[in-house]
Amino acid sequence: MMDEIHFEINHLHPNKGSKRKKLRLGRGQGSGKGGTCGRGHKGAKSRSGFSKKKGFEGGQMPLQRRIPKFGFKRKIRKKIIGINLDTIQNCINKISQKEEKNIINQEFYLKNNLAGKNDFVKILGRGKLHTSLKIHANQFSKKALFSIKKIGGEAVFMK
Repeated sequence: MMDEIHFEINHLHPNKGSKRKKLRLGRGQGSGKGGTCGRGHKGAKSRSGFSKKKGFEGGQMPLQRRIPKFGFKRKIRKKIIGINLDTIQNCINKISQKEEKNIINQEFYLKNNLAGKNDFVKILGRGKLHTSLKIHANQFSKKALFSIKKIGGEAVFMK
């Protein structure tokens, strides 16, 4: 039978050799790290306050300056909002039967939070329409145009 080892909190200590004293730099020649404190002589790294900048390559032309710039982004970009046919149909289904409107225009998009006042609206062809509508938009996909015409509706291009 093995002897059970009991640890008591007042007898705990680190293993021998696991803890080493911190080397104190610049405390005389006898310490082994006096004088230059292991930094060598002269140069930026020997000075206090030195910190190498991100991307610094020792005076060589850094990578981000060697590679040419390319491309650009237009400052004013039209925000194109894609609205699918099934989304329009869902909005029409929610509207009560009393307010029967067959015209889908900017006012309709605003009221149903589909697009903003100055947004560029494109009608996309996902889903199906069940009622013939007159839809106003800036652009239409081919599939959307086909679906609108098939049900007997009309597609009107806005400016």
